[in-house]
Amino acid sequence: MPSIVRSVAAVVAGIIVVVALSEATDWLVVKLGFSFNVPDPTKMFALATFYRCVYAVLGGYVAARLAPSAPAMHAIVLGVLGTIPAVAGVIVMWAYGNPWYPIALAVTALPCSWLGGKLAVPKG
Repeated sequence: MPSIVRSVAAVVAGIIVVVALSEATDWLVVKLGFSFNVPDPTKMFALATFYRCVYAVLGGYVAARLAPSAPAMHAIVLGVLGTIPAVAGVIVMWAYGNPWYPIALAVTALPCSWLGGKLAVPKG
């Protein structure tokens, strides 16, 4: 398989990990009886920020491990691609309250993905 195809596949795999785990966890949290639609959803948004950060690290790790070369760069590309919709979320959700949540997602997407890439690169 050509290197560019493997690079794209590595980043797409990272995206799939982040999105699938985030959506599955959102679904599970709601199924367990918790709701984001409460007068003060701060605790729920804090929880969601935490697990989305964990999943971004994992996605960066996956992208880096599957990368044909330059593993950290693949994790960074994943982080940049995650930052774009997060910034769009800041713009769209600004008027709906709790702007810190989409801002937190936009600010953490790149560093969390980078950390995953850093963890995937062997020492030495």
